[in-house]
Amino acid sequence: MTGVDPVLVRGWLAARSLSRGLPAPVADHGGWRVDTGGPVERRRHLFAEVGPGLTALLATIDTPGVFVKLCADAGTFRALLPPHWMITDANCMMVPERAALTPPVVPPGYRLATVRDGGVTHATIAAPDGVLAASGHAAELDGIFVYDRIVVEDAHRRRGLGRALMMALGAHCTSTSRQVLTATAMGAALYATLGWRVYAPYTTATIP
Repeated sequence: MTGVDPVLVRGWLAARSLSRGLPAPVADHGGWRVDTGGPVERRRHLFAEVGPGLTALLATIDTPGVFVKLCADAGTFRALLPPHWMITDANCMMVPERAALTPPVVPPGYRLATVRDGGVTHATIAAPDGVLAASGHAAELDGIFVYDRIVVEDAHRRRGLGRALMMALGAHCTSTSRQVLTATAMGAALYATLGWRVYAPYTTATIP
């Protein structure tokens, strides 16, 4: 896809791997591969754009557990897939359009905490009864700052907790680092209110 910076895309994947304790990505078929080794996802591939390496890779995969990600819309990706493949997610990659400088604020009784571990920051928000209400993570690596797994529990939504997590995590970003995240449609609506814009589609396919 024209206009997608492979340095940013690869950097997002590398920082995400750092955040989740996964191996660093390696070059593969013109994209990048992470051997995740999970029970559902054994391996993931990411491509910044359509190319011959992508179609060649798809032809070599014949078992479930391998997830291929592409910075293109679902229709474009679907047209490339062998018959036994399916699109599982059609999300987006986002970057900040303007800086959100407000400090994190949580409702009365809620408690926000952050812990920094090397290049990874973990943030949690506890409800007044002590139950975990929201959590999120961020990782910074080689000039890329990634927000990861921003989750607000259903019972605590619409209270500004997602915004508070983003502000708390973003406070740990080096001023010169490029910020990026991936989001579902619902998440993208929240991030748009914080000054983020869609950078590229981010679509996933696998063999069911």
